[in-house]
Amino acid sequence: MRNLILVAFTEPVTDGLVFPRDDWPLHITLVKFDVDPTLGEDLTERIAALIDQPVRAALGARLSIGADAGFGRRESIPVSLVEPSQPLQELHESLVGVVAGLPGRVPTPDHTLANYRPHVSHHGDKRTRPGDAVVLDRVALVDMAPDGNHSVRRILHLWELTK
Repeated sequence: MRNLILVAFTEPVTDGLVFPRDDWPLHITLVKFDVDPTLGEDLTERIAALIDQPVRAALGARLSIGADAGFGRRESIPVSLVEPSQPLQELHESLVGVVAGLPGRVPTPDHTLANYRPHVSHHGDKRTRPGDAVVLDRVALVDMAPDGNHSVRRILHLWELTK
């Protein structure tokens, strides 16, 4: 299976950016999924075409950062929760619907739809703070193991809010 993820970056990134797996730019996970790699060479373009409309509809949504929390088994992963947002929830649900129609799977179904808890994970000193305002202005399809390399991530397609 090919491991992909759709995220909304909260800091600047560029299309094609490659970054270490343990040094992500700050982001909100929209949906993580695995797809059958035999879908062909144009897999990125096919997925991008399927999700283009809901992503473009959500660009520009204003989000508010809420309280800090801990995620993971022992709640040891520090995160900043994103306040409930209808546009963000609708985008998440649309993307999950598209992904469900692909040959593949969502490996964390317990964290989707009604159980979706949008957040921004802290990365050392990089973090969002309660009360911060964030604009949903960069959504990306990211390969979790480009060319089979699990130590890096690559942005495959980037949607940006045009000013």
